[in-house]
This record gives sequence, structure tokens and C-alpha cells, in this order.
Amino acid sequence: MKKIVPLGRHERIARKNLKTLDLAKIEPLIDIAVQEDFGKGDPTSEITVDAHEITKGFLVSREEIVVSGMEMVPMILKKYDPRLEFKALVPDGHRASVADRLGVIKGPLRPMLSAERVVLNFLQRLCGISTMTWKFVSATRGTRAKIYDTRKTIPGWRELEKYAVRCGGGYNHRMSLGDAVMFKDNHIAELGRNFEPRLKKMVQQARANKNVKFVVVEVDHVDDQLDRVLTIPGVDIILLDNMGQWQLKHAKELRDKIGKKPLLEASGSITLNNVLAVASCGVDRISVGAITHSAIAVDIALDR
Repeated sequence: MKKIVPLGRHERIARKNLKTLDLAKIEPLIDIAVQEDFGKGDPTSEITVDAHEITKGFLVSREEIVVSGMEMVPMILKKYDPRLEFKALVPDGHRASVADRLGVIKGPLRPMLSAERVVLNFLQRLCGISTMTWKFVSATRGTRAKIYDTRKTIPGWRELEKYAVRCGGGYNHRMSLGDAVMFKDNHIAELGRNFEPRLKKMVQQARANKNVKFVVVEVDHVDDQLDRVLTIPGVDIILLDNMGQWQLKHAKELRDKIGKKPLLEASGSITLNNVLAVASCGVDRISVGAITHSAIAVDIALDR
């Protein structure tokens, strides 16, 4: 991995909006993880480790990463033994290099060893997402585009995975279906060729719903649909899915003729190889499913 560079503008803004992880929401997930791994106890540690041995261990990064999940470590450890104490040495949302100590665990060795795998399973996955997100954010540095996640998350892990995205300098799209109204291509197809009057009424209905935070409309064709969607009031974001660079640039030109809103969001087949080219087209947002569904767990270890 390349040497980690300083925070960019979008990363600094995103970090201000990092928000504390809601531990109450993720505690049931932790309970499931502990039960499946420790439900029958840990006879190996019971045989090899004295019950009274007190020590300390360090969570150590084996590669350059962006840290995420430190806040949940104390909750995991307390499930094994209330005497286990944890101190984060690298906070969530910060970067660590090879061999950096991320945190220190103090207390009885036996439950510390029992908890090791569950702690690492959570941290390696979450740091993998935050690190992947950081790569996309870093790749688009110097453009106006912000990197957003999607709902392509592991069932039950959404709260955690979207938190990890924020740790990496990215932004969250809707948390659930109820957070926003998104009229996608299949919805628009149902409205027929002259869709504007019906879509206008539907947008008005969406805006009347107090739970709806924003309204998105997807367009398949820039020349055939975008100009008409731009005339509909109340649309916050126009989704440009799987469009080429010339289409994205043309969409920006059409949008800029009427102002700076709605925002333009590119999506579909976004990779680290093409994200800068997409961002350079002038879109405001880029949604990337890969930062959650394809993130690779990073290498973190517990060393004594």
C-alpha cells in the first residue's frame, strides 16, 4: 500500500460528522458472536492458563489501515470478564501504519485469550471497510464528489458497516428503505412515456412524509429524461446509473443551466480504477457498493 497521505477536505468534513457508534443497537450482534464462539466455553485456555494470571496484550496492525471499531472493544471484553480493561491508542477514524499498537487490553489472561477471535473478527472487518472507503475518498481528492455507501451490507451489520464508512471519510446513503424515496428506473417505467405529471405528484407525496429525508429520481437517458426531471420541483438528487463519462458531463451541463440543484449522483460499476474519472465529470456524489460488500478484512493481531 502507498504511504498514507494527510486528510483531504472531504475527509475532514466527514470526520466532523463521524458521530458516536450506537452501542445499544449492536449489542445483540455482539451477543450472537460471543455465543457462537464461546457458548461451550474455552477448554484450551482453561487447561493452559492459570486462572489468576494477569497480563496485558496489544492490538497491533500488520498493515496500513484506517481504524474503526475501537469503541465496541470494551463491550465485547466485558462479555467474557468484567475485569478486562481496554484503552484505545489509535481512535476510530484515524490511520495506523504497520506494527502500530491500536489499543491495549489489561486483565486476566484466560478470558483475554477467549475473547481474542471475536474482537479481531469485528475489528478486521470494520477496519477493512474504513480502509477501502479511505482509498476511494483519497482517489477522488481535488474533486467535488463525495463518496457514499449503499444498502449492500451484511444483514445485521448495517449500523456497524455504515459507521466504518464514516470512519474512512465517506458518507452514508439511506440507512433503510424508509429514510428516503428513490424512484428508480423500474418505478419510472411504470409511469409510461409521458411520466412528468404523475412523477410530480409522487414527489409531492414523498415530500409530505415526515420520515423521508430526501427524494431521488433515477434517469436512464440524459437527453430523453434528464431535462424533464429537472423541471420537477422537490427532487433532491438525480441518480445517473451506469453512465459513461460523456453522459455524466452532459448531465452536469444540463443541470448547471438551471442552478446547482438537484445534486447529481453517479453509481454502478465504480472501481478504484475509474472513480477519479467519474468524479472529474463534475458529479456531486458517487455511491459505491464495493466499499461494504467487497471490502477485504485487514490484518490485525493480539500480541503480548
